[in-house]
Amino acid sequence: MVDLYGLVEPLQSWLFETAILPVLYTLGESALADEVFDATGIILLGLLSIVVTFLLIRPLEAWIPVERWRNRRALRVDALYTLLEKSGLLPISFFLLLVPLWLPAQAWLHANGMTPWQLEELIPRLQTSPFLAFLAYALLLDFFEYWRHRWQHRFNWWWGLHSIHHSQQQMSFWCDSRNHLLDGLIQTVWLTAIAMAIGIQGSQFVGLVILMQLVESMSHVNARVSYGWFGERLIVSPRFHRVHHGIGEEQEGRNRGCNFAVLFPLWDILLGTARFDVEPGATGIRDQQQGAYYGEGFWEQQRVGLWRMLGLPVANHPTH
Repeated sequence: MVDLYGLVEPLQSWLFETAILPVLYTLGESALADEVFDATGIILLGLLSIVVTFLLIRPLEAWIPVERWRNRRALRVDALYTLLEKSGLLPISFFLLLVPLWLPAQAWLHANGMTPWQLEELIPRLQTSPFLAFLAYALLLDFFEYWRHRWQHRFNWWWGLHSIHHSQQQMSFWCDSRNHLLDGLIQTVWLTAIAMAIGIQGSQFVGLVILMQLVESMSHVNARVSYGWFGERLIVSPRFHRVHHGIGEEQEGRNRGCNFAVLFPLWDILLGTARFDVEPGATGIRDQQQGAYYGEGFWEQQRVGLWRMLGLPVANHPTH
């Protein structure tokens, strides 16, 4: 596997030694040097992923867009979400909040002889093939992500948070990071707990998260991109996921939506929630056409999402 940290390690070391470490010494927090060094690498890797994603995907939106918008102002808040999430600032903040819970939990598990199992132990063939091991963990993690996403649509309180993501009517590659902070915290707890339970190593986990973020960015792109009949069923495509975001698909029908998978449509196909027969159209939530309000700025969206989660009334859009 590619050493992802090796891509940014020279800059990470230089930045840490010249700018960050002196500040830690000044504040008397040199004991945190190892943790802050790791966090510096995560942030640089995240910023690099934003740049790479922009350079690879943004040209597609300019070249073959599904929709052309005269005013792209609605995308600004999504760019802010992307910077906060993919730079690592939010994940690191969530991690620091959860450390007081993780450490006692890990200690209790070890004290009671409960250690995570690994796929390599169940399938010895994976021990000799890092690629197959990575693919197996990706399939398994995506299975749990499929159910998390499906439950976001199934339970009304959770939909109150997740609706902020679906309320973007100008869907672009920036939109995949548009999530309520509480929803992001739930996802962090979920992913970390699953990774710990199935024994995903740290380097594998970072690689899996980056893969998921890249596929999610591509799946939200405002571009007419086709993977072909086979490709559409192999990996989540912009067409497949745009159907998920379509008006009327957000929380309706027997399954409260469709096309829930993050990486592999396989789970939707096996569990009966795949829709390949629908042409993707306008995105958003049906009640927005009647003036339902989901917030425009970052903090307003956080407030509205929390209100909807709690079942509190939210006024219609000010223009209605």
